[in-house]
Amino acid sequence: MKAKIGIITASDRASAGIYEDLSGKAIIDTMNDYLTSEWESVYRVIPDDQAHLEQTMIELADQEKCCLIVTTGGTGPAKRDVTPEATENICEKMMPGFGELMRQVSLQYVPTAILSRQTAGIRGNSLIVNLPGKPKSIRECLDAVFPAIPYCIDLIEGPYLECDEDVIKPFRPKK
Repeated sequence: MKAKIGIITASDRASAGIYEDLSGKAIIDTMNDYLTSEWESVYRVIPDDQAHLEQTMIELADQEKCCLIVTTGGTGPAKRDVTPEATENICEKMMPGFGELMRQVSLQYVPTAILSRQTAGIRGNSLIVNLPGKPKSIRECLDAVFPAIPYCIDLIEGPYLECDEDVIKPFRPKK
């Protein structure tokens, strides 16, 4: 069975067609690099609007049955940045370690990483991870947190994700 991975870009300008969504494409490219198991993307580009974000995350988790939902954008301090609030509102469990590690890694590159509010949480059988908006930062953050993602998805009874271990090494405890 193919794993479904939801990709949500929260951007007023990309959703209006003012510019191309490079961030969502960067997530797809990274997943293609990482995963050897079959997967399909469920991809959405939506405005920075909390109600729309919540509705889209709920749709991808509950109807589309995505085991992983990765968001990009809307994690800064600006008024329109509401992705973490939307994530917290629709999740049953928060997973703050994801955001902590992503900020720690990003601080090695830019001092403004401290302004980032990325987080992660679980809704049903879906892990939702908020990423920053820049393609380079997306890869840096995913390289840091992805080794824990396949095991997390195992624990929430999602599909078994297999990775190209020459690219990324997932960690699963020995049985």
